[in-house]
Amino acid sequence: MDDWLKSNPDIRAIRVAASDLNGQPRGKRVPVRFADKVIEDGTRFPMSVMNLDIWGEDIDDSPLVMESGDRDGVLKPTDRGFVRMPWLDTPTGLMPIWMFHEDGRPFDGDPRHALAAVQQRFTDLGLTPVVAVELEFFLIDDSGRDLRVPVSPRSGKRRVAGEILSLRALDQFDQFFTELYDACDLMDIPADTAISEAGLGQFEINMMHQPDALKAADDAWLFKMLVRGMARKHGFAASFMAKPYEDYAGSGLHMHFSILDKDGKNIFDDGTELGSDALRHAIQGCLAAMPGSTLIFAPHHNSFDRLVPGAHAPTGVAWAYENRTAAIRVPSGAPAARRIEHRQAGGDVNPYLSVAAVLGAALNGLEDKIAPPAPITGNGYDQDLPQVPANWTKAIDAFEASPEIARIFAPGLIRNFTMTKRQEAKYMEELTPEERVEVYLDTV
Repeated sequence: MDDWLKSNPDIRAIRVAASDLNGQPRGKRVPVRFADKVIEDGTRFPMSVMNLDIWGEDIDDSPLVMESGDRDGVLKPTDRGFVRMPWLDTPTGLMPIWMFHEDGRPFDGDPRHALAAVQQRFTDLGLTPVVAVELEFFLIDDSGRDLRVPVSPRSGKRRVAGEILSLRALDQFDQFFTELYDACDLMDIPADTAISEAGLGQFEINMMHQPDALKAADDAWLFKMLVRGMARKHGFAASFMAKPYEDYAGSGLHMHFSILDKDGKNIFDDGTELGSDALRHAIQGCLAAMPGSTLIFAPHHNSFDRLVPGAHAPTGVAWAYENRTAAIRVPSGAPAARRIEHRQAGGDVNPYLSVAAVLGAALNGLEDKIAPPAPITGNGYDQDLPQVPANWTKAIDAFEASPEIARIFAPGLIRNFTMTKRQEAKYMEELTPEERVEVYLDTV
């Protein structure tokens, strides 16, 4: 990491940041001349900081605060190393960090450690998940009373329409997307195809598949920071809110994955279009965990505005081949590329928790070796299917009590996340819809 600073002599400021349970970056600004100390010794802040609510407040009665004396954790650099923050005027390097106890044990309330633990379970079995995520977001003019599509820098016009796969919509913000892709290259974020989506000013950018789930989640976490920061640099907002506009589709964070064995063979591939028994076992694991993991995939009040029938956001617990009305989709293509697309998560998730929940559920399925129900055909919204929790309160209760979740996440993380969401649910009820948008627009 020292070498990075030497090869980037223009860097004038350092940020160190870890992800809290809501995916919010928490950390410090460090003068460059003291970077060596942070690189070698890490930094410290209270363990409770990894478990703040969406407003950045302590959780009432959290055992991490008064009960423990609000003790510090030790935060050390991840293996990501420094990345640039191209949306800032000051040349700045960001060093991602994660939290440990004083004796070197991982702090189980850190969401990155939660994913690392799931990935280690795969490694212990000689398996490697290959992961890619698709991130949808909105470009928004939030300068007035109501949210609107930004004025196009090219035409000076404001197009009030959803434009699916429209090149014109992409071209309207050509400079923004050019700078965004340049920034992804600087940050080693493998951004692939960009498309315009069905919502007002809505776009999607896919990440390339990679055999490192931690890097895939790092990329998604950094990408969300980058998109929001770059949009502000261009004079508008970018938001990963699940549903900023009542009458238009919401944003998802879909995840694709396959699993390689120790010889590099995709265990979902049996040479046919149907895929292997391992594919179906992984699907059943994901289906079984879906009610309990809904809180991970829909973590906010606004999340449940997206989970409505007919909106390309799954409400039924079902799977299918090449069918986007199902929560679990098996895309078509060459058998060697057979994979699962998990479609439940909104754009407002914490990527570390979301990837961990999907992979952990799939691993549960591989261990249990239970076949799923038959795949559905046709419109999943018109069928009598088991349903995911219909609201935030039910999702919190399901998460806390789920035996599938208990196999994926540490008890401390389950407790902390449950307490966080109950506190947020209590205080969100006191806000108007406009005030909730104000909370979520720039955070999630």
